[in-house]
Amino acid sequence: MEVDFSNIKTIAFDADDTLWVNETYFRETEEKFAELLEGYETKNKIDQELFKMEMKNLELYGYGVKGFMLSMIESALDLSNNNIAQEKLLAIIDLGKTMIAQSVELLDGVEEVLAKLQNQYRLIVLTKGDLLDQERKLAKSGLSKYFHHVEVLSDKKEENYKNLLDHLEIQTNEFLMVGNSLKSDVIPIINIGAKAIHIPFHTTWAHEIVSNEEEQNNGHLKLSGIREILKYLN
Repeated sequence: MEVDFSNIKTIAFDADDTLWVNETYFRETEEKFAELLEGYETKNKIDQELFKMEMKNLELYGYGVKGFMLSMIESALDLSNNNIAQEKLLAIIDLGKTMIAQSVELLDGVEEVLAKLQNQYRLIVLTKGDLLDQERKLAKSGLSKYFHHVEVLSDKKEENYKNLLDHLEIQTNEFLMVGNSLKSDVIPIINIGAKAIHIPFHTTWAHEIVSNEEEQNNGHLKLSGIREILKYLN
């Protein structure tokens, strides 16, 4: 579809699964978690109960590895009727620590695109999750030099975006959001009158999935990879 980006002055990039790999590590950890609990329930049941626990705890813990780790521990206690061995609880904590210590794997083309855009636009990182973890990943990524501002939000809803744009004195019609999540990076942005580019990642967390109707009824641009941005902005 044709989208006019001629007014754009500020481009915000989501971090996880837009700049670097993230969801893959959550799925791999879920597999290991299910293996630890295989004596208590089927893998399908374990996956379902863990997701329910994450949703139940989301408002309390927010997004990120630490909240995920706590949800795994609570799920393990529930599924085992509080009989799970201490060694397995320690193993779950180690799974979380391994995720936090994970090296940062940049997605293909990211640094090339940022290098070409940095002198033409005000670039910012606009992500959600645990502040310490996201700051750590950004430092490991080597991408900090390309961004004028970094913002880690508790959530990405219309009100969050409006407040941030007001705070940074960014005009809505001059703002573009680039991300992998329709729910978090595209729909609320379109709803406030800004522009959005959707670059899907091959793995999507169930919480971020939207209906086909929501996906199709939006005036956003969908690209297969980040390098395609340069066709429209460079």
